[in-house]
Amino acid sequence: MNAMAREADLLIRNGRVVTPDEVSEACVAVRDGRIVAVGAADAMPPARETFDAAGLHILPGAIDVHVHFRDPGYTHKEDFESGTAAAAFGGVTTVFDMPNTLPTVATGAALAQKHAVAAAKACVDYGLYAVLGEESLDHLPDLIAGGIIGFKLYMGNTFGRIPSPSTGAMLEAFERVAPTGLRIALHAETNSIMERRQARLAASGRSDPLAHLASRPAVVAVEAVARAAILAEWTGARIHVLHISSAAELAPLRDARARGVDVTGETCPHYLLLGTADYARCGGVIRVNPPVREADNHGPLWAALRDGTIDMIATDHAPHTPEEKTRADIWAVDCGFPGVESQMPLMLSGVAQGHYSVCDYVRWSAENPAKVFGLHPRKGAVAVGADADFAFVDLARRWTLRDADLQSRSKISPWDGRAVTGLPVHTMVRGRFVMRDRALVPGSAGFGRSVHPLQSMPPAQPRHQDQSLAAVTAQRPEAAE
Repeated sequence: MNAMAREADLLIRNGRVVTPDEVSEACVAVRDGRIVAVGAADAMPPARETFDAAGLHILPGAIDVHVHFRDPGYTHKEDFESGTAAAAFGGVTTVFDMPNTLPTVATGAALAQKHAVAAAKACVDYGLYAVLGEESLDHLPDLIAGGIIGFKLYMGNTFGRIPSPSTGAMLEAFERVAPTGLRIALHAETNSIMERRQARLAASGRSDPLAHLASRPAVVAVEAVARAAILAEWTGARIHVLHISSAAELAPLRDARARGVDVTGETCPHYLLLGTADYARCGGVIRVNPPVREADNHGPLWAALRDGTIDMIATDHAPHTPEEKTRADIWAVDCGFPGVESQMPLMLSGVAQGHYSVCDYVRWSAENPAKVFGLHPRKGAVAVGADADFAFVDLARRWTLRDADLQSRSKISPWDGRAVTGLPVHTMVRGRFVMRDRALVPGSAGFGRSVHPLQSMPPAQPRHQDQSLAAVTAQRPEAAE
């Protein structure tokens, strides 16, 4: 009996399947958590169960490569169960979690602890980053063996105050990671500029929300992106620029690509949709690193998404408690806010307004993240052989985002009260509903699993390894004649 003739576990009927290239009316057959057929009803195998997706678009589940679920160490803000439940409500089926937890994911033991936490609680699939800095350099083999999706390097300070490595340490880190082929995700802000400006602003009496923006002008990102790109070009390391917030960063990003640097980038809804006018409305709630900038950045960022300079949408989901977000002194306000649950409705609203197509959105939210991190075509696609990860979306559904309704423990964001059009109604991970009819499916916690075993990056292309710090310190001077 051939594979098509075998009974499927589930047949999804009457939906409209969305790929980066087209929207088509099609059925989808699922067996053992993977797609075994996509096409006309009469071409489908028999199935034990059917699901009627009439009126809904079937999108590949979004892949959010940038979340902070605060577990372990800061679970009063969020944990893996609440964070991945929020992801499920947002049509997100895979998340990559950042390493600024307690303990920091800088050793094999800390990574193993975090894997155990995630495996027990996750409702959706996940990857874990390890920190790349001076404290983790001697632990890289253990971290890679322990299962990571990539590395995170903090060029500037943010929550957790992970020390920013010197440029010398960055070069050594890039030298060591380049031969592995793993991608290095960069918080690309130059720490020395920000620290100096913040100290001077605070000393001058500035504690208003806009003072945070003044402490981190776009040049901090421009310099950091350019510097990281030079080091990546020299070493052959693969880099990913996180949370691109300004038009000015696009020039060094484009220049690096033109020189052949393997550099990718993401932006977030708050950099596309919010501006300085929102500071008066939101107060400290809007504080995030990098900061929300002037509205004249919006047009260039949207254009960069459309032309491929920016590869993907992520959220930098960064939850905190209301008390931590509403302090009077902006320097005492914790940076970030929840976003994994609101990203899809916010972006689909642009589809409803005709700014771009739902196919574009699938490219930015699913296909490109999967390709950049070596998960495609197993993730990020509605195609035979892919995992059955779907967001079932009502593109016409009008909705109002409410902080009180968030699954996240952090019920405070700049999106409260915002009207949207387009909503994920059901979310499926590997053939199983984890969110159905806008309700979490019981027993979903613990169903998610690490995606790192699926990762298949292209062959590494390290450069100048003969001049690496490891190589030159291993050399011995020739004996004198």
